[in-house]
Amino acid sequence: MDKLTIIYITIAAITALLLALFQYLYKSKLKSRLKYVLVALRSVSIVGILLLLINPKFESYTYFNEKPTLVVAVDNSESVSYLKQDVKAREVVAALQTNSELKDRFDIQAYSFGKSVSTLDTLSFNERQSNLALALKQFEEVYANETAPIVILSDGNQTYGSDYSYIAKGVKQPIYPIILGDSTVYSDLSIKQLNVNRYVYLKNKFPVEIIANYSGNEAISSELKIWSGNTVVFRKTLQFDASKSSEIISTALMANSVGVKTYRVELVALDSEKNKVNNIKNFGVEVIDQKTNVALVYERLHPDLGALKKAIESNEQRSVSILKPKDVISKLKDFQLVILYQPNNNFNSVLKEIKEQKINTFIISGETTSWNLLNQTQDYFKQTITNQTENFQPSLNRNYGTFIVENLDFNSFPPLKSEFGALNISVPHETLLYKSVNGITTEDILLATFEADGSKHAILNGEDIWRWRAQSFINTNSFNNFDEFINKFVQYLSSNKKRKRINIDYKSFYNGNDDVIISAQYFNKNFEFDNSALLSIVLKNTDDATVKEVPLLLNNGNYTVDLSGIHSGLYDFTIKHNSESVSASGSFQVLDFNVEQQFLNADISKLKSIANYSDGSAYFTTQTQELINTLLSDNRFRTIQKSTKNIVPLIDWKYLLGLIVLSLFIEWFIRKYNGLI
Repeated sequence: MDKLTIIYITIAAITALLLALFQYLYKSKLKSRLKYVLVALRSVSIVGILLLLINPKFESYTYFNEKPTLVVAVDNSESVSYLKQDVKAREVVAALQTNSELKDRFDIQAYSFGKSVSTLDTLSFNERQSNLALALKQFEEVYANETAPIVILSDGNQTYGSDYSYIAKGVKQPIYPIILGDSTVYSDLSIKQLNVNRYVYLKNKFPVEIIANYSGNEAISSELKIWSGNTVVFRKTLQFDASKSSEIISTALMANSVGVKTYRVELVALDSEKNKVNNIKNFGVEVIDQKTNVALVYERLHPDLGALKKAIESNEQRSVSILKPKDVISKLKDFQLVILYQPNNNFNSVLKEIKEQKINTFIISGETTSWNLLNQTQDYFKQTITNQTENFQPSLNRNYGTFIVENLDFNSFPPLKSEFGALNISVPHETLLYKSVNGITTEDILLATFEADGSKHAILNGEDIWRWRAQSFINTNSFNNFDEFINKFVQYLSSNKKRKRINIDYKSFYNGNDDVIISAQYFNKNFEFDNSALLSIVLKNTDDATVKEVPLLLNNGNYTVDLSGIHSGLYDFTIKHNSESVSASGSFQVLDFNVEQQFLNADISKLKSIANYSDGSAYFTTQTQELINTLLSDNRFRTIQKSTKNIVPLIDWKYLLGLIVLSLFIEWFIRKYNGLI
């Protein structure tokens, strides 16, 4: 309470007393001591009312002890059990969680991690991938304002995500790795990495790059083979010794037929090798007989052109040619899709030729678009011309059903510059993105698709889509999501396939550790998206003829099923409606590969390095008690006394109001009883 408030309270008390004395003592006829009681009561009432007007604030402090948090994170991936460290890992976790001194000193929080991080329940060591970088990043965010040393039980072999040694440099908490593995070095040959394009073209050679590693001190000889079925299509003899521990092998294979082709790379194992699983790696390619050619026609240079080209060509099945209007007219028949970027009067001849040849188009408008030209050269849509531009953010239409669209967090995307005024499409169409202003979604079209006169068309009513690609990278640390969105768009526009009531989205083949997720959309007879349908997938393994049926669940506007963990092999599937005779079929292949079985030793040096970065230290499972002693004796992890300051205004104190009412009532009663009223 400050000095000014104390002065006000003092003045209020003196004022209340003087008023009460004036009323009951100055020229008063009361002679008994009763008048002093009335003076006291009136003083209490007046000073109480004045205190409510002054409303002083009172401070109170609550003190409490805060123990530091001990974060225990366990690698729950298959590599731990493959290295036969699962039993030791459970023993160490139990020792940490049940130690009475640790429980008194720390608030112990236990987690497990594989591809994601979760609260520790049970340890199964069946996660197909491990992402230690994600675990460290999340712990840093959650415990940023606390004292929270991190104990990591891991073999240090990460198979997914960013490099955890780099992430550890930004972690402010001490890290104490417990190494699940030993320091014994065994002679081992392994295929460290294999690089190959996913798509190749018929009758073309495609490059294959293989990195073979050797750990050991003796000079050895081995042979690298690439198998296609039972035929060896490439072989090479390799020599390794203590000074030469790796070799890059490059070759080119011929694509002779269309479809998914699988190959097996084999590095002939040494007689003394303990881990022979990492000597074999399978890979697949999809052989296609043609490439989708896209023309990107422009008159004005803009960053959008580069962003679109990179996004579309991220899929090797597509090629983009950036052309001026005068150069594209003679080549229109070579393209399956023409993207018209901000058409102006120079596009007049191109637009007429496109209309005559019924070519699929994607129109992107902006500041320099000639809407007079577009309104006159076609009858599909009309834009209200205001000669004014406005910035509009995208808002996803979750009922869009022409093809499957994942939500890219469009609400976080920067606005596009667009013509101010309504865009009216006169033919049947579907709006994918609406315009949004200040968080309010309007009915105006930002991005829409339609089919007319045997051709497919789309219109994006805004420029600066390059900012979307940049924002997508900021959101996910990758361009993949945005590029896939654009490629689905291009795939729809460049295809002349008729629309189906069930659309399915899947890959032709999956690597052994990929998430096998299949998505579908179901439409009723009016081609309206139905979010109450009961869909299921019938999955058949063609190798052993086993069949299983799994329901699809509605997730973010699509029906999806996660088949991750199924055995390698070729699968046929049918997605069907459970009460209607509507279905869609496909096939895919899962390649045999388990990344968690590629390791022979723990990555001791890397785990020790993250301990050094963070002022922690690394231990083996046999040194658990030493770790406990270190944690208990480290003065950085002391219990801290903290306080909470509460500020309460007097007006919130209900007892004062009760006191005022009570004093006034007693004063009234005394005066009434004594005939003074």
